[in-house]
Amino acid sequence: MAEYKLALEKREVTGKKLKNLRAAGMIPSVVYGGKVPVLLSSEYVATEKVLLAAGYHSPIDLEIDGKKKLVIVKDVAIDPVSRKIMNIEFQAISAKESVEATTPIVIVGFEESDASKLYHFALMQAVEELDVKAKPADLPKELEINAAEMKELDDKLTIGNIKLPEGVVFADKEIDLEQVVASLYDPAAEAEKRAAEEAAAEAEATEEGAEGTEAPAEGEEKTEETTAETE
Repeated sequence: MAEYKLALEKREVTGKKLKNLRAAGMIPSVVYGGKVPVLLSSEYVATEKVLLAAGYHSPIDLEIDGKKKLVIVKDVAIDPVSRKIMNIEFQAISAKESVEATTPIVIVGFEESDASKLYHFALMQAVEELDVKAKPADLPKELEINAAEMKELDDKLTIGNIKLPEGVVFADKEIDLEQVVASLYDPAAEAEKRAAEEAAAEAEATEEGAEGTEAPAEGEEKTEETTAETE
């Protein structure tokens, strides 16, 4: 049984008529994985709450006409202007078979590291999520990396530093374990570098402006005076 649950109802409305369905506070959705796709709809607020909690990595129990179907979120269509959910695609899964899920990476322990406490370095995360494979009941909500031992500026966290829970593997069998997930940088040094670059750019602009207003040469002044006398 999944941690997240959502009640839906079957729908026959499609195409342009979905506009009226959304106006009534419902979200259209479809479940793939059976012989034919199942068209559904659900109440907006309740659906949004479940999606925010489950994301793309946690199984959801859908209740449809009194029957339950285990799924994970396959895709969510968002309106680019209103940012509201327009449509959801679910993928039916089996509780006994392994499935792939996109799982966020969470870095813990950095505040306790020497890099943070002693040297005031900051951490820049380059990889936010990874695809893992496991049975639905074993799918983790997040993948943790412990940064408590970070100290030197060239210290890095890699995919190999992730400790996968039991029963969980990376979906990509050829994943590069040396790929950098997060690295350190010195905010103070970066600020000094930016200040120096801005000062140099300002000095260069001032110098170019001074050259543009430079007084004419002695020969040019005499030519102008001669022209004036002739006139």
